[in-house]
Amino acid sequence: MADSLHYIGSRTALVLEITTDDGLVGIGESAIYGGPASVVETVIHDELAPRLLGQDPTQPERLWARMTSASHQHGDGGILPASISGLDIALWDLLGQRAGLPLWRLLGGYRNQVQAYASAGFYMEGKDAAGLADEVRGYVDRGYRHAKIKVGRTEDTFMNPLVDMESPDFALVDLGEDLRRVRAVREAVGDDVHVMTDANNAWTASTALRAGREYDRLGIHWFEEPVPTEDRAGSAALAVELDCPIAGYETQTGLPGFRDLIAARAVDIVQPDVIWSGGITPCRRIAALAAAAGLPVVPHVFSTAVSLAANLHFIAALPNSYLLEFDQNPNSLRTELLDRPIEPDARAVVTVPEGPGLGVKLDHETLRARATAPPRTSEAASA
Repeated sequence: MADSLHYIGSRTALVLEITTDDGLVGIGESAIYGGPASVVETVIHDELAPRLLGQDPTQPERLWARMTSASHQHGDGGILPASISGLDIALWDLLGQRAGLPLWRLLGGYRNQVQAYASAGFYMEGKDAAGLADEVRGYVDRGYRHAKIKVGRTEDTFMNPLVDMESPDFALVDLGEDLRRVRAVREAVGDDVHVMTDANNAWTASTALRAGREYDRLGIHWFEEPVPTEDRAGSAALAVELDCPIAGYETQTGLPGFRDLIAARAVDIVQPDVIWSGGITPCRRIAALAAAAGLPVVPHVFSTAVSLAANLHFIAALPNSYLLEFDQNPNSLRTELLDRPIEPDARAVVTVPEGPGLGVKLDHETLRARATAPPRTSEAASA
């Protein structure tokens, strides 16, 4: 399958554990989007783990600063926050276990259930507008009232980065067909279902505006990552011109970047990801900035069950969040990786685990079965 720009031939992930001297085990995940896992793994073991070993694990804010400050010359984006994310999540998991509280309660405790939305509608060879409409109707039949589909895999649009990506000829459409896909979904599910679109940074502002005007007519719930993340001015112009809210940008990592997106009013819906943006520690700050600006936070969630659990707890603690992204594509790392799978009920509502910390543990049999290489262990790997 493919999204707007990226051919997805397999699903890979990097998960980790931190063990304390008294035997508690915290789990986390670090994003490896766009590169080999070995790069992030090396940063974790060779650079970040030595700054944690022997430290007090009940101080995640201090340990986050300890990891980031000494690496400031790396910048505040990309591999560094992704690497820090998994460790920070594991530290918060440990703190919740130590306190005997589920993480969502420790972080503020706003709600114990979160509405999920169906994240799907990917491009596949042979899946036309009618096939996509049938797919989304199936999610509605299963109880979902929100569904997101991909847009933007359009070879005929100006400056589309698709031409430089892997497998650029896979499941291509032109812009006219892309718009027909969205219309077909709206016609299939009716006006009472919230339909969202996600362009994965594929379009220029002018192309996104053309598409966005059609989305306004169709009552699309939000238009995600319509332009490259660095085009804040273009995104801000779209936010002014369109009734359809602009959502993003998961590809913006780090607090300063989200601060600038929010200050520029380049987004109407703020979308960090705790496994990508530096962990729960900075995402709490991003959410506070969004709340101060009167903006909702709906995190990006598209990886393993660890990512799902961590983002779920984060969302449940926020008064300015309301939806959980729930991947609908086959992914055993989402369905088999934990001792207790996280799934929506018949109304597409997810109940947050009530056990201490994340409230879930890794299933080590699944880990062994799915591992692509023997796991590395940092020397004296305890905190």
